[in-house]
Amino acid sequence: MEDRLRPWSKPILCLVVGNTSGRIPLHEIVTRAVEAGIDWLQLRERDLDGAAWLEWGRPLCKAARSAAKRSGRPLAVTVNRRVDLALVLGADGIHLGFDALDSAQARNRMGASRLVGVSTHSEDEVDRARLPGADYVHLAPIFDPISKPASRQAAGLETLATACQRDLPVLAQGGIEVSNAASVLAAGARGIAVTGSVVTAADPASVVRALRAVLDRA
Repeated sequence: MEDRLRPWSKPILCLVVGNTSGRIPLHEIVTRAVEAGIDWLQLRERDLDGAAWLEWGRPLCKAARSAAKRSGRPLAVTVNRRVDLALVLGADGIHLGFDALDSAQARNRMGASRLVGVSTHSEDEVDRARLPGADYVHLAPIFDPISKPASRQAAGLETLATACQRDLPVLAQGGIEVSNAASVLAAGARGIAVTGSVVTAADPASVVRALRAVLDRA
């Protein structure tokens, strides 16, 4: 499998955002987070479609890429579920859910150079995601989510550790914050994906810097 994660030699820090914001506007959260050390920005907004989604997503993508250029760090912008919107936006990858194309179909449409990721919630789903085309999976929730009520039982560190024994990189997601980030990396995660711990913070940049420090020490 081609290593499209190669530009990120240290554990990956992914920020997942939807059409909501915390104490400050979302584009400011994205800008500050990227400048502080975010590697990937995943745009996950299910209530908008077509032109409305692009009107929402384009400014965030532009803000993120401008911030990455200023900081001199590699950045990937990925789109949740919708390959068509990812292609129109010029995104760096697609992140697939249960109601999207499978990874092989997505790879055919996205091309050889872009990232393809898959959301999973169990070891069995990680196994099913190991199809031609996928570069990585998100396994969630590891802990109870911060940004929304829990909708399923947390997988926990033991399940994460087992999933990480597969040959597909795993990003841990769900309830991850500064206090527990090191434990998911110790379990074998290639990185972490966060929403609530950053978006709801009074100072998102300080949270990202603290998470970045934990990941860089791993």
